[in-house]
Amino acid sequence: MSLVAEAFVSQIAAAEPWPENATLYQQLKGEQILLSDNAASLAVQAFLQMCNLPVKVVCRANAEYMSPSGKVPFIHVGNQVVSELGPIVQFVKAKGHSLSDGLDEVQKAEMKAYMELVNNMLLTAELYLQWCDEATVGEITHARYGSPYPWPLNHILAYQKQWEVKRKMKAIGWGNKTLDQVLEDVDQCCQALSQRLGTQPYFFNKQPTELDALVFGHLYTILTTQLTNDELSEKVKNYSNLLAFCRRIEQHYFGKVSSSIRLS
Repeated sequence: MSLVAEAFVSQIAAAEPWPENATLYQQLKGEQILLSDNAASLAVQAFLQMCNLPVKVVCRANAEYMSPSGKVPFIHVGNQVVSELGPIVQFVKAKGHSLSDGLDEVQKAEMKAYMELVNNMLLTAELYLQWCDEATVGEITHARYGSPYPWPLNHILAYQKQWEVKRKMKAIGWGNKTLDQVLEDVDQCCQALSQRLGTQPYFFNKQPTELDALVFGHLYTILTTQLTNDELSEKVKNYSNLLAFCRRIEQHYFGKVSSSIRLS
């Protein structure tokens, strides 16, 4: 599609109000979806809740392959399909809904820097744990990732995905990291987030932004996902204000939406 055509489509999308039947797609919740994808999906759900935009969550075994970018979640709004938090934030902004319009340019730059930190540290650590930690791979990842598919396709798809992630880890310098080093990176990220949050309800005081949605998605999922051990969640639990932050968003934005989202 040409740039002119894309701009025209964007204008058409912006002119249409948010529909009641907007849909978010992700993998099967109970038996398939992995930590990183669950975190990404929850971040988008939190963002849309914060924007007061209704969305129906639909679970599909082939959601990853339905997505235009090959990543979940993606939303279907009218005749538009948009995947991942960043593009979804821009799509929603084109429709007149923004959580960060009240920030000045310095604050917006700071918000983007912290979002990069979360993606570079927490998301990468989740991917490392899922696909590079042998205990997690053997006990959880391969079985869940391939669960919707028959043998031998389940094994083929899981090994293919593992190869892709390991190649990415080598490319960004994480290929030779130990689990202890990855957990230390997570702790440093949580420390930076905790210091920035301080005693505020949200990262930029009284109103949430897409940063709050992103951080909530990752931290909450880390806290509530059962892994082979508790080392990852314990890193988050060391910071009481981050725990309070997760509970605050859970209660305010998900209290009447899903009774299954609860912190232990």
